[in-house]
Parts: sequence; structure tokens; C-alpha cells
Amino acid sequence: MAKLNIAEQRLPQDGRIPLRVLGREIDLRVSTLPTLYGESVVMRLLDRSASDRYSLATLGFPDTLLRKMEYYLDLPHGLFLVTGPTGSGKSTTLYGSLRRLNTTRVKIISVEDPVEYQLPGVNQIHVNPQIGLTFAAGLRHIVRQDPDIIMIGEIRDLETAEIAMRAALTGHLVFSTLHTNDAPSAVTRLTDMGVEHYLVSSSLVAVLAQRLVRVLCDKCKRPYEADIDELRKQGWEATERMTLYRAGECAYCGNTGFLGRVGIFEFMELEEGIRRAIVARSDASTLRVAARERGMRSLREDGWLKIASGQTTVEEVLRVTQEV
Repeated sequence: MAKLNIAEQRLPQDGRIPLRVLGREIDLRVSTLPTLYGESVVMRLLDRSASDRYSLATLGFPDTLLRKMEYYLDLPHGLFLVTGPTGSGKSTTLYGSLRRLNTTRVKIISVEDPVEYQLPGVNQIHVNPQIGLTFAAGLRHIVRQDPDIIMIGEIRDLETAEIAMRAALTGHLVFSTLHTNDAPSAVTRLTDMGVEHYLVSSSLVAVLAQRLVRVLCDKCKRPYEADIDELRKQGWEATERMTLYRAGECAYCGNTGFLGRVGIFEFMELEEGIRRAIVARSDASTLRVAARERGMRSLREDGWLKIASGQTTVEEVLRVTQEV
């Protein structure tokens, strides 16, 4: 069904099964991996019809951050990065951004691996390294297609990074993702690839780091009086008595206590002071201090806002921010 070679059991394989369930377009992504006692198979469900529901306003951005996002999306040029580990919602944020920008007045081209959602009006390219269509090769040709906005699924190597940055410097708004733990680390990740510091400083406009936390089921979540001293030991800014929530159990959420997920975010704007620090080859911790001085809220602090509003639990936010 996934168009894999069933006779090949020695190599990893990837495939997809397009399904239609109750009128909804579902993609079933299939990945196989040869192991000692047989093949390991992982299948990933992707609701293609859900792309219409994903706008920036529904992803969990606080109002102030949503306004900042809209400001940077309206810039005529520059490189905008979304960072985080696999499965942290980076692609969904980029698709939400493209949906907001997708009008008849602009030409948008994306190069992705794979194309997860199909966006009407967007020229989407599926990379195919077997025939030489890599991110870098696709990008080289994209810039000759006169796009206004370019979306790159992921910056994986020096060549892709340099082409993306030069496109950002020559009048294109470029979106892409990186695998880093936080926003300041995106800068050091690029320079570790071999990108010159001055090129990062002049092309990068903002970095958004994100994670996904599970949302408490409204029908069964249980309130409790928080232990303020315990919260402070864990690093939360709690100054008075607080009512927080724990997961319950009910049939509505399948007895899990959670229903859906929401993003927590860390947004670093590249202001002049941070640009100077990049050119001076500062490390990620120095950049973090500079960004915090300019008002950057950490992932855990943004998670605290969602804990205090009853959307999620302390344990959920600690689970996804342990390494930050």
C-alpha cells in the first residue's frame, strides 16, 4: 500500500498511503528500519484536510507575540527561522505563516522533504536526492523564478544555508527550520556549519523556538491549590496562592486527561545589539543574555503563562523544557 519494495529487507524505506476516511484526506507516512530480529515500522498520521484550520491565531501565540510575528511576516526581505526538535510543530507554524501571506499579489515557492500539506496558490517542490534534487539544488533554481517568498523545509548544510541567506539579502523573505534547543542556539548552529558571522548578522531577522505541550481536557481537569514553595524551587515565578489544574479522566478525552496540543514559544528578535554580538562571535549563552535583556521570554516562561491560565500542567511544561 505504501509502494515500498517488499523484497528489500536490508535497507530503510519510506513511503506514504493516501487514504480517505469519512470525507477527510489522510496521509499515512510509513517508515521501515531493518533491525536484528526484523523490520521496525513506524506510521505517522497526517490529516491533510486540517491545514485549513491551522492559522497563527490557533497555535497558542500570546497576543503580544502574535503581533510581533505579523510584523516580521510583513517584512519585504530577511531570513526567519523556526527551531526545535522533531515533532515540535515547526512545519505547522510555517504553514500557518504561509497561509497568512498567501495572496494573489505575491509569488510563494517552497522546497520541502516531504510536502506535508498542499497549499493552493503555493508552488511546492518535493526534494528527491536520488535524482539530484536536493534543498540546495532546488534553491538555486528557485531564485531564478522571481519569488517574493521562499520556504525551505530545513537548513541541513552549508550550501543551503548560504543560498538562503543570500536570497534573504537580495530582496526575498525566506522561511526555514533548524534543529536546535532554543532560539539563540540557531545562530551558533549556522556558524558551526561554516556560515560567516557577518552573513548571519545581516540576513537573519528573527528566530522562533517552540515546543508542543498537551492541553488539559476541559471536561475532566481537576483544580488544586499549588505549593508556592515547591513551584519556586522549580524556577517558577509564583508570588501568591494559585489554583492550578491536573489531568483527570473521562470518556471524552479517552481517559487520558488531555485533548489536543498547544505551542510554547521563545522569540528572539535580531536587534542592533544582538547583531553586534553575532559579529563579535559571541556564544549562545551570551546571545541569550543579550536577548533576555531586550525582553525575550523563555520557553519555560511562556509555558508558565499556559499553566497559570489552566491550559496545561506544570509536569507537561517541565517535560518538554528539561534540556533548555
